[in-house]
Order: sequence, then structure tokens, then C-alpha cells
Amino acid sequence: MLRIQRIANEKTVDKTIFRLSGRMDTEDIGTLQSQFELEGKGRQIVLDLTDLTLLDGDAVRFLERCEADSIKLTNCRSYIREWIERERQTRTDELLLNAPSTK
Repeated sequence: MLRIQRIANEKTVDKTIFRLSGRMDTEDIGTLQSQFELEGKGRQIVLDLTDLTLLDGDAVRFLERCEADSIKLTNCRSYIREWIERERQTRTDELLLNAPSTK
């Protein structure tokens, strides 16, 4: 079960931090996306992953897309970071393979 804690204060007027705790899986992605949409345009979103302990492949791909969309991931455990990097490389490789030839 994923716990999402929203953190915002006067010092972080232009950003919102979401602290994620527990296990993140496919069902949690929609909830997080809804939370992001509730934030005002122009606010930076930061995901604090200090207490994120377990996740599935869909959750890793979601976190990779978050970073690609300028959402900052902080306190990311090394095994999660490595998995995100592998997913990013896989996505890049697939894009290159499917790119139209310029010959």
C-alpha cells in the first residue's frame, strides 16, 4: 500500500513535495497523476522516495516518465535509480529502433 503525504509551506511556495511511503504499484499511478493535476501550473513537483520500499515495473516506468517531465525525484534508493536508468535506456533504444530511416 502506498502512502502519499503532500508537503508544502511558505518556504516552498513554488513547489510541492510528495513523500511516498510503502509499496507503489500500477493502481497508485492514477492517484499520483490526479494529485499532480491538482497542483497549479508552474509549480515544481518533487517526489521524496525516502520511504518507498517496493515497486512494480509500471511504477518504475511512471517514475522514469516523471523525471522526463521535469518532476524531481529525491532520496531515491540505488536499486530504484538503477531500474529507472535501465527503463530510460530501453525506451531510448526502442525510439531509435522505430525511428524512420533518413536515407
